[in-house]
Amino acid sequence: QVHLVESGGGLVQPGGSLRLSCAASGSIRAIESLGWYRQAPGKQRELVATFSRDVGTNYADSVKGRFTISRDNAKNTVDLQMNSLKAEDTAVYYCAADGRTAITGDFEYWGQGTRVTVSS
Repeated sequence: QVHLVESGGGLVQPGGSLRLSCAASGSIRAIESLGWYRQAPGKQRELVATFSRDVGTNYADSVKGRFTISRDNAKNTVDLQMNSLKAEDTAVYYCAADGRTAITGDFEYWGQGTRVTVSS
């Protein structure tokens, strides 16, 4: 079992930056894939960025060049650096983890989410 806790969300002005962090605990050695997803009001959850051993790093087209996913194995965290934020980035952001080296379907483990609001 893996437990994920996100932090770092908040209110930011358009063009600003935020760094989200996800702390993993439990059977962390089993984690092979990590990801960040988001769900905006009235919309379905969508992929933001993922990292898996077999596939490498993958980003949604809407965040390429602005967001960066990174993993710190020593701290058991996965971060999402978000730059040049836009109003359309407003959403609840979720951290996800899985023991598979490539993901088909949903990730197995999910955090509770952290809210990001981009507004002036």
